[in-house]
Amino acid sequence: MTNRIRVAVVFGGRSNEHGVSCVSARTVLGSLDPERYEAVPIGITREGTWVLASGDPRELTPTERALPSVNQAGTELTLSADPSRSGSLVPLDGAETVLGGVDVVFPVLHGAFGEDGTIQGLLELAGIPYVGPGVLASAAGMDKEFTKKLLAAEGLPIGVQVVLRPGVATLSEADKARLGLPVFVKPARGGSSIGITKVDGWDELDAAIAVARQVDPKVIVEAGIVGREVECGVLEFPDGRVEASVVAEIRMPEAAADGPEFYDFDTKYLDDVCEFDVPAKLDDDVAQQVREIAVKAFRALDCQGLARVDFFVTEQGPVINEINTMPGFTAISMYPRMWDATGIDNKTLVSTLIETALARGTGLR
Repeated sequence: MTNRIRVAVVFGGRSNEHGVSCVSARTVLGSLDPERYEAVPIGITREGTWVLASGDPRELTPTERALPSVNQAGTELTLSADPSRSGSLVPLDGAETVLGGVDVVFPVLHGAFGEDGTIQGLLELAGIPYVGPGVLASAAGMDKEFTKKLLAAEGLPIGVQVVLRPGVATLSEADKARLGLPVFVKPARGGSSIGITKVDGWDELDAAIAVARQVDPKVIVEAGIVGREVECGVLEFPDGRVEASVVAEIRMPEAAADGPEFYDFDTKYLDDVCEFDVPAKLDDDVAQQVREIAVKAFRALDCQGLARVDFFVTEQGPVINEINTMPGFTAISMYPRMWDATGIDNKTLVSTLIETALARGTGLR
């Protein structure tokens, strides 16, 4: 047991995906083989304080329509959505207090200040191996503008979008004509479907832009695409092989008057109303095409470790929606479910990611 690999699992963080990160960490911590790995759980509060948590993943269990969080109020520290159960947390003077004594970091951080290249840069400077893509791929994957630019440069299929930078209030008439209706208005650098609005009439546009700008001053307006929503996981192995998982499909329930129009945050994490086909019921040649494009997208962004590539399968073929460089690891998250259906269970998946990170190391490669 003394020769176990010390794995720092970092979760929480300053983004609005804090709660999802905590639930993902629960799965990762629960999947670490205690014979091989020593877990060092590190939470980051919404304010940016780093704390050393207990190793009990049950403290990161969601309660009714509430996700867990890492909170610090004075000297009181909590690590749960349930106020009656508090994790044991110790504030750290700095990240180096613990990170200097670990072998590898699993940064289960979603969104800004974690998935966007920030913690990856910190770990590169510290010379500590870490799970997932490096600085460039993480930053480009987080920013939907540059994701699409890199994909387009490789000739991969993408949709039509317009970028509204700070100071640009709305779409021009020419942009409206090019996009058509409906459109989806999104924060340029966000995830978990937070801040996204479907716009069916141009009179709804400005309000949707305002919602997105509560998350990010840079906004993306995308043309709606008619197609089946599918996802594909990509995984790098310690020997450098890159493979794609089976393809999964997300099917929305029949639209109700007060129901969701698309796969939004509540639908993903709180309501449990979607149906999933894992694997997707696609023709073999279409599924293979999706898998091949997923690997090409992974390489186009120079990813390492893992990524989830989301698609619309249209009558003209697959179209990439976006790439997620640290996909969710919650109980309902598609990335681990797709790999489980491919033949790699959670414990093996987490181990593969860690071993790949150790084999890759840090620095130019």
